[in-house]
Amino acid sequence: MDAVMQKQDARPDGRLRFPTLPLGGLAGTSFKPEHFKAILRDGPQRGFFEVHAENYMGAGGPPHRSLQRIRSEHPLSLHGVCMSIGGPQPLDGEHLGRFCALVARYEPALISEHLAWSTHQSTFFNDLLPLPYTEATLDYVCSHIDQVQDALRQQILLENPSTYVAFENSTMSETDFIRTIVRRTGCALLLDINNVFVSAGNHGYPALDYLANFPLDEVREIHLAGHAEQSDDEGERLLIDSHDGPVADAVWKLYEIVVARCGAIPTLVEWDSNIPEWRVLKAEAEAAQLILDRSSARTVTIEHVA
Repeated sequence: MDAVMQKQDARPDGRLRFPTLPLGGLAGTSFKPEHFKAILRDGPQRGFFEVHAENYMGAGGPPHRSLQRIRSEHPLSLHGVCMSIGGPQPLDGEHLGRFCALVARYEPALISEHLAWSTHQSTFFNDLLPLPYTEATLDYVCSHIDQVQDALRQQILLENPSTYVAFENSTMSETDFIRTIVRRTGCALLLDINNVFVSAGNHGYPALDYLANFPLDEVREIHLAGHAEQSDDEGERLLIDSHDGPVADAVWKLYEIVVARCGAIPTLVEWDSNIPEWRVLKAEAEAAQLILDRSSARTVTIEHVA
């Protein structure tokens, strides 16, 4: 499949429902309905908002009225959590159809899903579960991504997972697995730096080694989030990708390293439970924006000197 695909217009006459707004070099936040009134009071933000697709698959009502207002003034990133791209069974055609309808309805600037699975037969799990990195897994993951991109007629971003166990039958590293997916499908990547930190801590390898092997040239969006520290049944340290607090200092440091290498990639701060007041979440996005702006300023200076 071609890496560059034409965007699907939402209307038969080709006109878009919403304005095309710039996204490059911006930081954003998850859109939470409880923040809606505060966001309106602040007026249009410099950044963008991201929503989970499955929260908006109903036909109408207050959620859509709020999201329409947000989308009329801001770029939108649409993040799927239930496609089960990493599962061995066929994709749910009805779910994919609802996902495509949502893309047509809101014309998001970015569309993403997870390298994970979350369904078994007719059961949906409230988790993003890991998968073995084998040739057989690679075949059905690539087939599923092709199916989604063909249905959307545009590129999606695939997010690296946070993991707590590893499979003995894996025959390749996670970074090699992801690099091969990109090559075979033409998808791009969403780099979740908190996921990198969590997985590295749980499996005992350096996060910087993972990033050194990750195909950073294919990253089109970055996620930042908070995590929790617990202990497993044997008393060992266990990191949980909890999205319930501010971004940790160590994750900010990794983020600065990635931005220094890759430039000002659109960055999203996730905060999905223990949700704070809008000003707190907005401050996290502003901290990311400062890092992006410093990177952009360095790039301009280097180009000017050259």
